[in-house]
Amino acid sequence: MPDGGSLGLAVSGGPDSLALLLLAHAAGLPIAAATVDHGLRPESRAEADFVADLCAERGIAHDVLTLAGPVQGNVSAWARTARYAALADWQAQHGLNAIATAHHADDQLETLLMRLNRGAGVSGLAGIRPRQGQIIRPLLGWRKAELEALVAHAGITPVHDPSNDDSRFDRARLRQALIGADWLNATAASQSARALQSAEAALNWACETLFATRGVRGTPGHLQIDARDVPFDLQRRMMWLCLQEINPQAAPRDDEVIRLVQRLNAGETATLAGVKCRGGANWTFSAAPPPRKN
Repeated sequence: MPDGGSLGLAVSGGPDSLALLLLAHAAGLPIAAATVDHGLRPESRAEADFVADLCAERGIAHDVLTLAGPVQGNVSAWARTARYAALADWQAQHGLNAIATAHHADDQLETLLMRLNRGAGVSGLAGIRPRQGQIIRPLLGWRKAELEALVAHAGITPVHDPSNDDSRFDRARLRQALIGADWLNATAASQSARALQSAEAALNWACETLFATRGVRGTPGHLQIDARDVPFDLQRRMMWLCLQEINPQAAPRDDEVIRLVQRLNAGETATLAGVKCRGGANWTFSAAPPPRKN
């Protein structure tokens, strides 16, 4: 837990987040809680009020954050983005030190398996981070069964979100497939994730060192970098830095970056994320000219 200031808790009313609430309260931490009402189910407001009542019984400040606007695109992706945006606004309004979520070791195992199945690299397989910006996840060392037992011992019946069992969602299908797979060790998976997080930090450090020693900034909006004899994964990471150096809003997909590295290594020229990239012995980057008007 971070030192100083109050800690915000994201509490949905499910067993994991209720356990987070109980643990933080029992530890005597200065806390406030928020429940995000996504408005996707008729029961969502009553569930938020249920959390509000539990907090009121314990003297914990609580707010319900109601999402506004229609769902756009993938429901899960929209809900996640909108939820974290609402929590960030809530944190800023109340001057909270950080926001804690209740991700645990079983969530970490599911995440690793899903990303492995999608062919993720080191960054993806590093899984759920203990801290990302203002979001902290203090329960990654806990098993889900331990959190459920804690809530049951407190005599609280948690909220059940039916989307957790909805086979239309990848994570729900994986969760069903894992039932009874006792040979999978979620604690060991969390240890592997921590090792990969350390490897990711080392790769990023090496990439930033290479970028500082091999990059040459010319006139504003122009950059040159020597990528010869650099391992492919570090080339890929340097590519990200180069693209964002020219265009801070650049956010290409990883597969696009990989193809671009391959093309530059072949001496070709290509444009990605508004950046014109020339390959060869030295890679050069500059802002791409605006598209021609017909």
